[in-house]
Amino acid sequence: MKITVGVLFGGRSVENEISVVTASQVIESMDKDKYEIVPIYIAKSGKWYTGSALLDLKRYRDMPSLLKDCTEVYFKSIYGDRNLYSNSGLFHSQKVVAKIDTILPTLHGTNCEDGTLQGVLEVIGIPYVGCNTFASANGMDKISMKQILRDSGISVVDFVWFSDKEWDESRKGVIEKIEKKLAYPVIVKPANSGSSVGISPAHNEQELEGAIDNAAQFTTRIIVERMLSSLKEVNCSVMGDYYHCEASECEVPLRSGEILSYSDKYQGGGAKGAKGAKCGAKVAGGSKLGSKGMSSLKRELPARIPQTTTELVKDYAIRTFKTLGCEGLARVDLMIDQEDGRVYVNEINTIPGSLSSYLWDYTGVPFSKVIDRLIERSFERSREESFKVVDFGGNIFASGK
Repeated sequence: MKITVGVLFGGRSVENEISVVTASQVIESMDKDKYEIVPIYIAKSGKWYTGSALLDLKRYRDMPSLLKDCTEVYFKSIYGDRNLYSNSGLFHSQKVVAKIDTILPTLHGTNCEDGTLQGVLEVIGIPYVGCNTFASANGMDKISMKQILRDSGISVVDFVWFSDKEWDESRKGVIEKIEKKLAYPVIVKPANSGSSVGISPAHNEQELEGAIDNAAQFTTRIIVERMLSSLKEVNCSVMGDYYHCEASECEVPLRSGEILSYSDKYQGGGAKGAKGAKCGAKVAGGSKLGSKGMSSLKRELPARIPQTTTELVKDYAIRTFKTLGCEGLARVDLMIDQEDGRVYVNEINTIPGSLSSYLWDYTGVPFSKVIDRLIERSFERSREESFKVVDFGGNIFASGK
């Protein structure tokens, strides 16, 4: 009997389109003899849809036409009800579209990867792949993540953070706060966005003001970090749970400028002439849209770094995964200061672009097997949590006089 998997993608996020590409890669690689796949797209409006039209990436060029050929669906807020419903007919009668065994989220960014979606699924009681609400929230928020890692003895670069309201009320005060702790150049980031959205370097006060204004468009909290002058970025994926996890091969993503940009990641804008590039999973129709997600990034794979550094990178990646309470799969992005060889954790992606398929493919684990392991773990976690006490069996309101 097949397992019915709802592949959830899209979302109310600036990374909506990137999520569509990741979902396409996942669905393309899933074992169709083992899984009944139900694509579930969350539009930017917040409405949920399903239908075979969602499997054709060319259709996303005309969203109104695509959604017209799909069915609007929803889950009920009843614990244990895993049915996906639609309303149909003149009287909007309720209809069960599918009974979902587990959800495989492939969403990126705010309202999706930050624990919001995970919390909804936990309230309904539907098993799902990947990090729980706590780990997702801390992994998405760069400020919380760096504070937790720093306090756990994992190296992160010096940083300063503040709110958009602080910036609006006292620009001079915020800049003084930054310049007191950090020397230029610095890098400015929205605290909770991904895919390099809203990120800018700053080499002086004027550039710093512009970079903060840019970041504040996307978030209510901004983080400013020390920028390494001789930087090598290294990525490593981790799969498993706290007790059993493993690290993938490491890669060096090749950037076209000072920072790894959105264009580098998703539009093939990396350094020209990059060697060692190897892409993992195929994308259903991806070439027709001009994007293969993170698979299109030019990369050095495996990373040409000393073996001792590789071991340290993998150790940091696993420690980060465990410290933040992650499970399933995540990608940890690290930085090497080439002047002194020190390694720093930059961030963790709890639902990484392309699900790090290219890293595991190179490591020797086919993407289809990665997906199998992630789905198996979703059921294991659901069983483990079912044994936890959530009710003492009494009613304190009934015991009083």
